[in-house]
Amino acid sequence: MTQTINGPLRWTTADIESLAADEWKRYEIIDGELFVARAPHIGHQGAAGRIYARLLLWSEETNLGQPLLTPGVIFSDADNVIPDVVWVGNERLATIVDDEGHLTGAPELIVEVLSAGSTNERRDREAKLKLYSLKGVQEYWIVDWRLQQTEVYRRDSAQLQLYQTLLAADKISSPLLPGFCCKVNRFF
Repeated sequence: MTQTINGPLRWTTADIESLAADEWKRYEIIDGELFVARAPHIGHQGAAGRIYARLLLWSEETNLGQPLLTPGVIFSDADNVIPDVVWVGNERLATIVDDEGHLTGAPELIVEVLSAGSTNERRDREAKLKLYSLKGVQEYWIVDWRLQQTEVYRRDSAQLQLYQTLLAADKISSPLLPGFCCKVNRFF
């Protein structure tokens, strides 16, 4: 007996769990579509680490929340992602962590560092932007370590909109992070 599938194949969290573990690949699902990425370039990793470090220093001084490096964010069975860096306020963090230590709700700030390739860029600039907008993320930074620039998206009229594009010599700040200010080139 042959079984046919009507409509597009939709991946779920359970499908990812059934895949063989591979520390060199990152599996994400956005609206049921599977995205597989290999371990990122060291320039990508360096930028994510420096952004995390800047947010960590600020968070330790203010005690308003904490950054997390590559956390699992499980919005639903069909939306399961691993952003490069997030920042979550203390009150919100207490309500969105599950027993396995994954986030189950939107952090206030998500940072994605771009990886090379059209599929990776489409994922971060389109699919993740839409997902984060729908799920209530307040601010989204897309960081291009090759061009040394950062696009800042902020919530406006119930969706994330491009607020500004900052170059290496510019300073980045956020209403979510009172007193945080950093030259963009410090990310690279």
